[in-house]
Amino acid sequence: MESRPAGAAERARSASPLFEAWARVRNSPGWIVAIALLLRVGWIVIGHTYRFKNTDDNFGFGWEMGRIGASLASGHGFSGPFGPATGPTAWEPPLYPYVIAGVFRVFGIYSRASAFVLLTLNSVFSALTCVPIFLIARRIFSEQVAVGSAWAWALLPNVLFWCTRAIWETSLAALLLTTIFWLALTLEDRDGWMPWLQFGLLWGITALSSTSLLSFLPAAGLWAWYRRARRGKRSLAGAVWASVIFFACITPWLVRNYQTFGKFIFIRDNFGAELRLGNGPGADGTLMVYLDATHDVYGMRQFQAMGELPYIAMRKRQALDYIRADYGRFATLCVRRFVYFWAAPPKDTQPWWMSEAKNSLFLAASVLTFWGLGRTLRLRKLGAWLLFWLFLIYPAMYYFVYCIPRYRHPIEPEMAILGVFLLTEAGRKPKASLPDQSSERESV
Repeated sequence: MESRPAGAAERARSASPLFEAWARVRNSPGWIVAIALLLRVGWIVIGHTYRFKNTDDNFGFGWEMGRIGASLASGHGFSGPFGPATGPTAWEPPLYPYVIAGVFRVFGIYSRASAFVLLTLNSVFSALTCVPIFLIARRIFSEQVAVGSAWAWALLPNVLFWCTRAIWETSLAALLLTTIFWLALTLEDRDGWMPWLQFGLLWGITALSSTSLLSFLPAAGLWAWYRRARRGKRSLAGAVWASVIFFACITPWLVRNYQTFGKFIFIRDNFGAELRLGNGPGADGTLMVYLDATHDVYGMRQFQAMGELPYIAMRKRQALDYIRADYGRFATLCVRRFVYFWAAPPKDTQPWWMSEAKNSLFLAASVLTFWGLGRTLRLRKLGAWLLFWLFLIYPAMYYFVYCIPRYRHPIEPEMAILGVFLLTEAGRKPKASLPDQSSERESV
């Protein structure tokens, strides 16, 4: 019997309805989002991740944001970030605590139904992030990298962890930052008022959700301005319009803070306390969680007696005194925090091999990111320097305070893109003479 040629067998397989259906699903951002959401909600149900322990008086259910949400839902206003009555607060930005409060009012304060709804909402944010990931990767690299990056985000266990186990704004922050990155990347191609309105609105929502992301705002805006200027497009009026929208979003909360505390507070007020949690006697570059008000009985009494702003001011003075006493020691701690941000802080969990395995994967993702970024810069891909500024600017604050793995999650979509790019295209010989259609020469 004569065997069929390999090429004919391949064509027959590719012509089958099942193969064609899978090809459509595999390359469709919509299907990737749907499958990603199904996996996340499925894990919430199968893993019972909505069952939070209540031995800590439900503090692990949203932590400070959960406490504020419970306070709002019970009619006590935006207050009590740690549980005991400490008066009005600006400890956290307002958006996510209000989301929690809305869910609590409908499904019950700290109920399992509320936990399921909030984790499902986080899963929606996480799954939707596949779309800007796909668009960014396709614009900078190729369709192949776009599909691979979106699937990586849909399937990676560490991504599923944050949206299915932590009631926090982490997954929303990743979605917002990735969408903003894509918008900045495409502003040079778009005309009219709408792109600038979107830019200002997204940054306003981001400020009210995850204030730390604002460090990337100047770089994103200036990069988009520069790219438009190279094409002879004016940006001043659009930038003013985006600024008006941005401040229109945040002004009501700034007014609330001024009326409540009698002084200007930009979104949130807890930086001094956070600075002390990473800098002081016994500091080793990690979070000194035992000094947090929820774990320090004496500190909580001080908080209640002094009030929020004086307590934070005291903590800030303690941290600054420690820093000024030995700048060399502080520099050493900053280097350690840099390492911990990209390689994960040490863990005391058991078994030890599981902790080491997780940290190794955490570090491997960083290595792939830096390697992929270096290659992207060498190839002068469009958006290479925007990626560079993102990875340079966003983590910088955590080098001075402290870092935990959750803080890296908002930039992990871009890390996934670079990792997939490196794995799929780094072995190819670059075309040094002229950039391909998916790239464009770009200077700083």
